[in-house]
Amino acid sequence: MKILIAEDEEQLSRAVAAVLRHSGYEVDVAANGEEAVRLAGGNVYDCMVFDIMMPVMDGIEALTRIRGMGLVTPVILLTAKSEVEDRISGLDAGADDYLTKPFAMGELAARIRSATRRRESLIPKVLKMGNFSLNTEQQELKAVNSIRLSKKESELLEYFILNRDKALAPDEIFSRIWADDPETDHDVVWVYVSYLRSKLDAVSANVLIEGEKTGPYRLKENT
Repeated sequence: MKILIAEDEEQLSRAVAAVLRHSGYEVDVAANGEEAVRLAGGNVYDCMVFDIMMPVMDGIEALTRIRGMGLVTPVILLTAKSEVEDRISGLDAGADDYLTKPFAMGELAARIRSATRRRESLIPKVLKMGNFSLNTEQQELKAVNSIRLSKKESELLEYFILNRDKALAPDEIFSRIWADDPETDHDVVWVYVSYLRSKLDAVSANVLIEGEKTGPYRLKENT
């Protein structure tokens, strides 16, 4: 799992990142909200942790911009204040949880686990992009006409839709979709990208998957 930490207190930022990395997370660190927005727009994260009080752009403004980009990644806000107004502002902006400083590292890790579990349960069963839709329960791809997908095709297309317009490396995709089958060759990613391209074309979907065999791949509308 990959986490984005946005915190301008360098000592705290280093400590949180070190603990999370020790727990097996991959961690990126931003020193302000503007940098956090840039990183969120170009990378895939399972959870983001933002301090509210940051220079250049505060955590609530960064969160507002990220939600405006259509990203549904869970966000936990950190604040040195405990006033109800801060909690309300953060939740209204789209935060999933908040934690008041000082906090125990164990509690932050527990909040991250909880937020990522909730996020999985909130993903719609029918995802839409351009002129097509994907029913993840029925594994049905539909645009001008419809076609059934295999389980892995459906999982891969769902991952592309949730991370539309982002450059996704083959290794990153493999770790998400084939994590339960580590003995499979990594070339399987290219094989399934090719399958999806054919099936998107078969239903006349107005999107394309950019990228050669070595990646990265990007799903975008073909306008």
